[in-house]
Amino acid sequence: MNFKNIISVAFFGFIGGILRYLLGVWFDFNGTIIVNILGCFLLAFLTYFLLESETPASWITLGLGTGLIGSFTTFSSFCLDTVKITEIHAHTYLLIYLIISVVGGYLSTFFGMKLGRLSGRNIKRGNRM
Repeated sequence: MNFKNIISVAFFGFIGGILRYLLGVWFDFNGTIIVNILGCFLLAFLTYFLLESETPASWITLGLGTGLIGSFTTFSSFCLDTVKITEIHAHTYLLIYLIISVVGGYLSTFFGMKLGRLSGRNIKRGNRM
């Protein structure tokens, strides 16, 4: 165990948790969709950007991926929200919620990966974006 890794995950996890909480307060059920879709994009972007550019130290990538994005996104809230939605709204709303979450998450991950690769390669070559 590396102490620097633990501190990095804790620090970035604190920030991700606070951001997750605020978006949930501001947007209710839609906060979970926003958080998870944004998290899909950010995790894919960071992963592929860092793989391509090979710039930061491993403790930073661990803190950003596991700490920040790990505490920011939440599968458990997604599942709980689907149960709450079935009690409050019509099943049509639940279907829309599920489609936006799954398809939006996939598309965000795909575009995050593409943009991360492109940005990382440009940084590696010394090009400005």
